[in-house]
Amino acid sequence: MTSYAEELILPRHNSLGWLIAVSGKQLAEDLDQRLKNIGLSIGVWPTLYALWEQEGLTQTELAERCMTAHYTTTRTLDTLEKMGLVERHPHPTSRRALQIYLTDQGKDLRHSALQQAIACNSEYLARLSHAEAHTLLQLLNKAVGTEI
Repeated sequence: MTSYAEELILPRHNSLGWLIAVSGKQLAEDLDQRLKNIGLSIGVWPTLYALWEQEGLTQTELAERCMTAHYTTTRTLDTLEKMGLVERHPHPTSRRALQIYLTDQGKDLRHSALQQAIACNSEYLARLSHAEAHTLLQLLNKAVGTEI
């Protein structure tokens, strides 16, 4: 007996990996264009988003939340620091760790950046009914283990 996945190997429009890759590329390119309008890029988006959710994270915690390599997070923080959007502060209990905080400028970008992301997602999901969009998000969260 073959599995559902085996039955759907080809054509590409039935390949989950291909569909996710194409969707991700389209969304990333659109969001990057929108973020450029406010002086940001897709490269700094995950780190800023994580810090808007919770400041004071260490680089290691940020790398884990953003699912990026530690050296990538370091470079991103260097960029954000040069842009005046984040500051590194000594950790109160660890001499080796630094905590990352948003500057006022970094905090001020939150609303406009989130508006760009909402517009991007809304435009993409507008191809679906409200129920279909809700189901798609539920299923993707279930597939990646972050059920809501």
